[in-house]
Amino acid sequence: MINPADIQKCIGIEFRDESLLKLALTHSSYVNEYPAIAPYSNERLEFLGDAVLDMIIAEELYFKYPQHHEGELTGLRAALVCTTTLSNIAKNIGLGNCLLLGKGEESSGGRDKEANLAGALEGLVAAVYLDKGLESTRGFLLKLFDTELAKLGEKETCIDFKSRLQHIFQSRKGEDKETPLYSIIEETGPDHKRVYTAEVRVANILLGTGHGKSKKIAETEAAKAALGKLK
Repeated sequence: MINPADIQKCIGIEFRDESLLKLALTHSSYVNEYPAIAPYSNERLEFLGDAVLDMIIAEELYFKYPQHHEGELTGLRAALVCTTTLSNIAKNIGLGNCLLLGKGEESSGGRDKEANLAGALEGLVAAVYLDKGLESTRGFLLKLFDTELAKLGEKETCIDFKSRLQHIFQSRKGEDKETPLYSIIEETGPDHKRVYTAEVRVANILLGTGHGKSKKIAETEAAKAALGKLK
């Protein structure tokens, strides 16, 4: 396990209260096995970090893309705050090596699991926010997301996926016109961290499935998947 001093050096943040950093890296499996040492996991910090992350990323996109409407901004945010992106950023700063895991979670590859890494990153965001305040957190977070934000201009993620899918089917001639229909088929996770699964169908044919922490993001991801399949 990497020393907390190393992770602080890596992220460029020196904590006044290092217990916040430790809490951000404490998985619930560690609490289950060592309650006397670690009575609390990072789940509450994940909850706060998720909200702080959403706000800062939404604000950045709002000012960076003044011509984009709400649907397009939702698609951009979905690409940035999805579990895969968060876990990749967490890997880049070595969070997996710093996690406090129970033996079972450790043996099952917990240090490389996307959910654990994404949760740890959200916990870290909350820890920085509580220790340093909003402005320091914004600078820290935008630096972490610098590469991902730059990629947005190179990718098709800036397209409103739902609108584009709708346009494809509504532009067909005659009776071939169909309307994509979305439905939420599954909800998982605790109340403070729900994950929704959506699917989009046309004429009852499944075109795409998507996941997200809101119904809107899940539907956007489903539309994105459908567009990829149509291509």
